[in-house]
Amino acid sequence: MDLRRSSRIETLARLGFAARGLVYCLVGGLAVLAAIGVGGSTGGSRSALLVLLEQPFGAAILAAVGAGLVCFAAWRITSAVTDADGRGDGAKGRGVRALQAASGVVYLGLAGTAIGLAAGRGGGGGGEDQAAQDWTEWALAQPLGRWAIAAIGLGVVAGGLGYAWKAWRGDVVKRLSVPSDAMSWVTAVGRAGYAARAVTFVLIGGFLALAAWRADSEEVRGLGGALQALRAQPYGWVLLGLTAAGLFAFGLFGFVQARYRRIDAPDLDDARAALRKVV
Repeated sequence: MDLRRSSRIETLARLGFAARGLVYCLVGGLAVLAAIGVGGSTGGSRSALLVLLEQPFGAAILAAVGAGLVCFAAWRITSAVTDADGRGDGAKGRGVRALQAASGVVYLGLAGTAIGLAAGRGGGGGGEDQAAQDWTEWALAQPLGRWAIAAIGLGVVAGGLGYAWKAWRGDVVKRLSVPSDAMSWVTAVGRAGYAARAVTFVLIGGFLALAAWRADSEEVRGLGGALQALRAQPYGWVLLGLTAAGLFAFGLFGFVQARYRRIDAPDLDDARAALRKVV
């Protein structure tokens, strides 16, 4: 293996983890402010990007974030195809790798949103909930579309339950090379982050399954919709605040991953060959 060529993929992965971390910090921080009633928003990733755009040099920063998200998407897809994390070819391993590839596609779309906003396009529209509803409406019109949406929704719920189990067990640092004196707080931050992701994934997947059951794309919600659903419950500001704080924690955990995650990056040529087999 050419170490220099594999290190390029590792660099892309670390930039990607940092970019994802920043997005989660923005989403979580804004939602915390909304929960305590001092501004903020529960609009999800796209709203967070719009807030970033409004800052000094916002377009340049947003373009950099978009590039970082492209890096993260590329790493997730490459990792899924080459099994860079050593998940294996068993049923569980293939399932995890499929989720990695799917998340890569999602983050590629978010990267496109960030870059489009930085370039002055896409400032209006209905946001991520509307985009999800439009896609679901198209999918429901296809043969077996309801079954496909139901399967996706249940898969997202299963992913959320997996995150909950990960948070409960504290199994969040096994792929990190963290200094021993930082292990306790990194574990705490990671557990809070994965717990919050579990909540949002279960809600998003549940909305998808409900849309399939009712054959109604209007039931679908993205991350922002999930946060708004929490806020609408009794003592919703508490539920929203705790979940938002967890999402902010997951953003911080992303920066830890960018620095300390063990990344067994494949050689560029090996990665290209694996991708060609899939395509």
